[in-house]
Amino acid sequence: MKRAWQIMCMAFVALSVFTLVLSFEYPYKDKLGPGPAFFPVWMSIITGVLSLALFFQTTWGKSLADAAVTLLPERQGVWRILIILVALAGSTALLDPLGFRISLFLFLLFLPLGLGVGNWWVTLIFAVAGSFGIFHVFYYWLKVPLPMGMFGI
Repeated sequence: MKRAWQIMCMAFVALSVFTLVLSFEYPYKDKLGPGPAFFPVWMSIITGVLSLALFFQTTWGKSLADAAVTLLPERQGVWRILIILVALAGSTALLDPLGFRISLFLFLLFLPLGLGVGNWWVTLIFAVAGSFGIFHVFYYWLKVPLPMGMFGI
């Protein structure tokens, strides 16, 4: 099992290097700010560093047999995974009809509640600030066109 982890870590390091090399074909920044290479450069660097850290931990750290690693989650973990997948599918399906702000608001409102967060007020404030704040950053500052939906919100 240790050898499989090491192979996968090195495969992710190789994928990160490949992505980093390919991202240099695009400009890192343009007249509006970050260019098309900004996100892939940083994601490949972060992925490569984390993959190397996992490789070193796997190779010289605690044995995986001692950690009792299982591939399948417990019942509660399966329910959480299903809740997240249903929430993502629902927000994706509602993105065009309702628009970005409303679909993200519903996602940020119901996902924490579905995962067991019990404080309604904090969740509501987080959902409003998250949905409208993210829309404002991407739409007005970064000039990314986002769907408005049938209500124009």
